[in-house]
Amino acid sequence: MIYTVTFNPAVDLVADIDCVKWGSVNRLSGEQVFFGGKGINVSVVLNKLGVQSKALGFCAGFTGDALEQSLRDSGIQTDFIHLKSGFTRINVKLRAGTETELNGAGPDIDEASLGKLFAQLDGLADGDSLVLAGSVPMSLPADIYEQIMARLAERNIRFVVDAAGKLLLNVLKYRPFLVKPNIHELGDMFGVTVDSVNEAAEYAAKLRDMGAVNVLVSMGSVGALLLDENGVQHRCGVCRGTVRNSVGAGDSMVAGFLAGCGSGDYEYALKLGTAAGGATAFSDGLARKELIMSLLEQL
Repeated sequence: MIYTVTFNPAVDLVADIDCVKWGSVNRLSGEQVFFGGKGINVSVVLNKLGVQSKALGFCAGFTGDALEQSLRDSGIQTDFIHLKSGFTRINVKLRAGTETELNGAGPDIDEASLGKLFAQLDGLADGDSLVLAGSVPMSLPADIYEQIMARLAERNIRFVVDAAGKLLLNVLKYRPFLVKPNIHELGDMFGVTVDSVNEAAEYAAKLRDMGAVNVLVSMGSVGALLLDENGVQHRCGVCRGTVRNSVGAGDSMVAGFLAGCGSGDYEYALKLGTAAGGATAFSDGLARKELIMSLLEQL
């Protein structure tokens, strides 16, 4: 079973407007509501690819109830911990030529609720996968990823970590099955600017030397690079299409990779991940299976 953890899920209101007039009433030309958060996005795309997962994390208030119900209506298993106060954050994304984001802070996670998450994770079995994605809320310890992985280190759990900076570097000692920095995050971790595929491969190899089993680097218009557990380098170009959305493309790539790597065919997993990421980038929301498979044929 694949488990995803989302510490700070969100209700995203995507609002289209011709021009924002500050200090006055503005009328929207269109609006859409999406439920997500990085781990949730992975679960949603896995579900569309026919792969079962269970979404864990924290939710609160009426927005949290709506988010959980939406996921369940889509056929996704959930086991969220309901916080006693606050509400699941609302992010407003204004699209007026360029995109402006107003992201909520989200509710505080108390020690007792965190203990409930640990108890859930204690139920994971050998062979399960655990996806840890995104930043850590201020109310949680900064080393929460390390705490979780240390707690489960004696089991055969496939850790997937999609994070940046020290949050990622500090967990490499636990040999995560997959890490997925983008090319800018990869450079930032080593204090350099990564400008080419060859440089990306060089620093991906450093992450492998530090403990990562597979390193997947998304590189925008250049494509993607995978350095697999056997030290084999795989490269993949980008899909053709019109970019409509930047939210969730990286999460979709992680989902596609996990869906495709079951047989150990990492070249296929990289292509499916690239197609899934592209399908989200070319859509208003998260990728649809039909578009993923269509883009896969391009690769």
